[in-house]
Amino acid sequence: MRRPHPSIAPVTIAAAALLWPPAVFAHDGHAHPPTLAQAWTLSPMVLVPFVLLAVLYAFGLSRLWRQAGIGRGVTPAGVAGFWSGMLSLALAAIWPLDAYGAWSLAAHMAQHMLLLALVPPLLLAGKPFAVAAYALPRRWSSALHAALHAPLTRISAWLVPAAVAHSAVMWAWHLPGALEAVLASAPLHHLMHLSFLLAGMWFWAAAWRRLRDPGSGAGAGVVALLAVMMQMGFLGALLAFSQRALYPVYAVRAPGVGLAPLADQQLAGILMWVPSCIPYLAGGLWLLWQGLRRIERRTPSRGTSR
Repeated sequence: MRRPHPSIAPVTIAAAALLWPPAVFAHDGHAHPPTLAQAWTLSPMVLVPFVLLAVLYAFGLSRLWRQAGIGRGVTPAGVAGFWSGMLSLALAAIWPLDAYGAWSLAAHMAQHMLLLALVPPLLLAGKPFAVAAYALPRRWSSALHAALHAPLTRISAWLVPAAVAHSAVMWAWHLPGALEAVLASAPLHHLMHLSFLLAGMWFWAAAWRRLRDPGSGAGAGVVALLAVMMQMGFLGALLAFSQRALYPVYAVRAPGVGLAPLADQQLAGILMWVPSCIPYLAGGLWLLWQGLRRIERRTPSRGTSR
């Protein structure tokens, strides 16, 4: 790869230092990068929903399996997927990526990719809404089911809008101006994370639904997953192969954690280009395999037809 002109990095850093003083633009308010022991985000806006979901799921799962038997309603593999998703969510939003995301574009990108590409399918594997409903009084769960089941089922059938929203969220929040605004505003920072998580949940729920759709089958889900994966790879390649720092705000911050601005950006691009595409590729292959199995079960053998 051709090395950038040596004068680019100092000029970029100097300009960014005038526009974004280090003590001002970090959303956590710290003027210096934290250590691993300090890299906690203990915001009630994050902790309260996280703990509430974990408690409801654990209590609901205990009641479900006590009544129906272990493995009924949700498989042990699904439960393992849910708790893996909760661990990934904690890494992204509580410790340590959220704190380091104010200093490194690569950490910021890893956080985004967890929220968008990995956490949603893992959480959905554990059927969180159905299991958590068992933790509520019967009257409450019946009322919530009556109010939410029909609209959520209808929304999960919209695969194309879900894919568009997924891609739009990914591109919009990675514009330099958007990241600058996020790093200067804690509420906007939380809104960005919520939009990633909701867009990811919508898209993955719509993709999995293709297996139960007799009209389209798994093919539409496979195409949508591959299309989203290609867009993510394209954006990652743009960052990885750019010969100049595209985010001046990180030109000031990245050296604080031992990364040159351009190296930090290239690492962020590689994270988006390669590891982040794996869940989409794996999901597409799984959908394709399940779809072929369903076709095989429906196709009578020659001996049966005779």
